[in-house]
Amino acid sequence: MAERTLSGKTALVTGSTSGIGLGIAKCLAKQGANIVLNGFGDYQAPKAEVEALGVQVRYHGADMSKASEIQAMMQFASEAFGGVDILVNNAGIQHVAAVENFPVERWDAIIAINLSSAFHTSRLALPYMQQKNWGRILNVASVHGLVGSAQKSAYVAAKHGIVGLTKVTALENATSGITCNAICPGWVLTPLVQKQVDAKAHELSLSNEEATKLLLGEKEPSMQFTTPEELGELAVFLCSTAANNVRGVAWNMDGGWTAQ
Repeated sequence: MAERTLSGKTALVTGSTSGIGLGIAKCLAKQGANIVLNGFGDYQAPKAEVEALGVQVRYHGADMSKASEIQAMMQFASEAFGGVDILVNNAGIQHVAAVENFPVERWDAIIAINLSSAFHTSRLALPYMQQKNWGRILNVASVHGLVGSAQKSAYVAAKHGIVGLTKVTALENATSGITCNAICPGWVLTPLVQKQVDAKAHELSLSNEEATKLLLGEKEPSMQFTTPEELGELAVFLCSTAANNVRGVAWNMDGGWTAQ
C-alpha cells in the first residue's frame, strides 16, 4: 500500500458536506489526514463517506457568517485533534443581481461567508501552524477571483478579496513552513451546477448534453467541467513537499477561461 502522505495531519474544510468541499475532504482523507467537516444540511452521509477512508472525522455546524461560531469551531478542532494543520476555506454562497438592485443583506452575507470567514479561520489557525512551523492554508476562490462577470458584484468582490488575502498571508509567512494559496475553479460539476444544467435543458427543451454545451460554451473553452475530485487532487499537491515553495499563488483550474 502506498504511503499516505498526510498521516498525522488534521484538515478542516469549511462548506464540506457536499460539492467541492466534500471532494477536497475525501482526497485529503485518502492521504491519511483526519478531517473536520463543516456545512449546513445532512452531515451524517458525507461523514460516513469520509470515515470509510480510514481516518477520524468530526463535524461542526458553525455558521460561517458569524465570527463567534467560527471561533467555537476552531476551538472544537483544537480539542478534538490538537490543532488544524491544513485549513481549506471553501464555504460560499451566491446571489445574482445588478449592482443597483443588489439586496444589501445579500451583499453583507456573501462578503461575510465568502471572504470574512477565511480571515477568521486563518487568524485562529496560524498560531498553531507557526508553533509547529508547518501548515497549509488553501482558499477556494474562483475564476471570479481573477475576472469579473455581470450580475455577480458581491461574489466577484469577495473572491478578488480572497486572492488578496491569500497573497498577504503567504507573504507574512514566507520564511516559514506555512504556505497559503488560492484555488480558482471555473465551472465545477457539483449537484448545484447539475441543477442549473437540468433547468436550462427543461427551459429550452434541450437534451442534457446540449444544455451542458450551452452553459460551458459561454465561458469555458475546454467544454468540460472540472470535478470536485480534480480540485481535491490539486489540494493534495499543494499540501505536499513538492509545493513547499508554492506561495501566494492563485491557481486557476478553469478549462482556459482566463486564457482568453
